[in-house]
Amino acid sequence: MARRQAFTDPGDDGRPRHDEGAEGGDEGPSKSELKRQDRDLRALGVQLVDLPAAELATLGLPEKLLDAVEACRRITSHGARLRQEMYIAKVMRQVDVEPIRVALARRAEVDRQRVRREHGLERWRERLLADEADAWTELGGRVEPSALGPLRALARQARAEKAASRSPAAARQLFRRLRELLEQDEP
Repeated sequence: MARRQAFTDPGDDGRPRHDEGAEGGDEGPSKSELKRQDRDLRALGVQLVDLPAAELATLGLPEKLLDAVEACRRITSHGARLRQEMYIAKVMRQVDVEPIRVALARRAEVDRQRVRREHGLERWRERLLADEADAWTELGGRVEPSALGPLRALARQARAEKAASRSPAAARQLFRRLRELLEQDEP
């Protein structure tokens, strides 16, 4: 690779003068930093491509970026899709991406909270299927006492299905009923 040489011009005193921009001046981000920025923009673009159409519409993206994202969704060829993702990153260089990052982070947090709730419900179901007395007592404090009878029947039915190696229909129904009851309980 060729080295950049300083522009030299003999000065008034006969010694060479150096161009100030060629030495020691701040030339902006390094090539590695530019590559990192492009990689980040491309990853952000891929997240946009993966969003459902309804959520993508709510972001209020510029028309050129929205068209590029929609075109990428229709592409099935691997190589063409990679080129389109790079094009999306190029388009995003001219767009303020912070609002997009914030919206995607907010969406990710909502998803994480939903997953946490689902895992909590699964733990409740497992405790009820194990017929833990503490679980029934704790649940009795969180839901109406009239709802406990049908839950107990579902738990018995789910245990019987598991013992008979049948489809876990009652366990699924127990999960849905727990979700209804416990989400009503939340503030």
